[in-house]
Amino acid sequence: MPAHPAANSETSLPRVLLTGGAGYLGSHTYVALREAGFEPVIVDNFSNSDPAVLQRLEQLTGQPVLCEPGDVGQTAWLSGVLQRHRVRAVIHFAGLKAVGESVQQPLRYYRTNVAGLLSLLEAMQGTTCRQLVFSSSATVYGEPASAPVNEDAPCAPQSPYAHSKWVGEQMLNALGVSEPSWQMGVLRYFNPVGAHPSGLIGEDPCDLPNNLMPLVSQVAVGRRSRLQVFGKDYATPDGTGVRDYVHVCDLAQGHVAAVQALLAGTPSFTLNLGTGRGSSVLELIRAFERASGRRIEFSFAARRPGDVATYFADVSRAREVLGWQATRGLDQMCRDAWHWQAGNPLGYRSGAPASAELGTHARQPVHRPPAGLQALPAMRA
Repeated sequence: MPAHPAANSETSLPRVLLTGGAGYLGSHTYVALREAGFEPVIVDNFSNSDPAVLQRLEQLTGQPVLCEPGDVGQTAWLSGVLQRHRVRAVIHFAGLKAVGESVQQPLRYYRTNVAGLLSLLEAMQGTTCRQLVFSSSATVYGEPASAPVNEDAPCAPQSPYAHSKWVGEQMLNALGVSEPSWQMGVLRYFNPVGAHPSGLIGEDPCDLPNNLMPLVSQVAVGRRSRLQVFGKDYATPDGTGVRDYVHVCDLAQGHVAAVQALLAGTPSFTLNLGTGRGSSVLELIRAFERASGRRIEFSFAARRPGDVATYFADVSRAREVLGWQATRGLDQMCRDAWHWQAGNPLGYRSGAPASAELGTHARQPVHRPPAGLQALPAMRA
């Protein structure tokens, strides 16, 4: 099977390149782009994602998946991909994202996140494509003095991961000053959770999850015996930390809105994506118990250094610039996460999902990475 589809095939749909498009955020954004009338092209090296997601995306959309297996660090190759597919815009998800791991392996994070973005920008410079949406993070704010946090709050990243995102933002700012033809949207989002309501795609951490929701899901499905809750004496209604959890499908639609805005000529922007509301750890646990009908066993542990009591977004600017706002609440986030986890207890390694309505369209080939593809630095958002 070829490593990529017929690259010169004609299409009337504008093509959008998704780096790290087989990952959690990338796969959901792929579906949202299809629904909005775009033709996404995935670039991923599958070092921290599963090629099985391509089959699921085909089932969801009824269309063959355009996938170019490879690494964003291969600048000349990536430039060729952009030119072959006549890409109109790029969404850059590819990168490493674990805060704790970044403290242990800082150089790996800078190489992947900073050098990877640099390679992408150099590849784009060899084409006519100048529209880029950058997947940043609310971690660039560090420990904000108050909530909600707006885009004008001081940035003080506290980990190599957060700093790598901040450096990426500064690279884009400098490029925009030197070459005003670039249009760039920086999206700082808070805590992505949930899954596609079909149960076909969702969050599938390859190692120990770094986020709360997949840990809760794995306790509910029996993969873990209990959850640790860090801190019970914060100045919050129930003593546990409050965070802005946002449904991954809402985030995906936010990325589509950003692409649409840039293609329509909107000047470069930096925006928060969240719900603008905070939920505590215990509130999330109780919502997941309602969604799953199962008790979530947990125990309290000491606070973690650097954790703040309350952290949620001011999202008014995203409404003004993009006309976007999150519409899904915590209960739906938990219902969709449980639907995914219950039907796929081992993630994509579970095989065919146990409880999803599969498409009935005629089968089309899906282009997967060739056997033996070298696993380069991870490319999962």
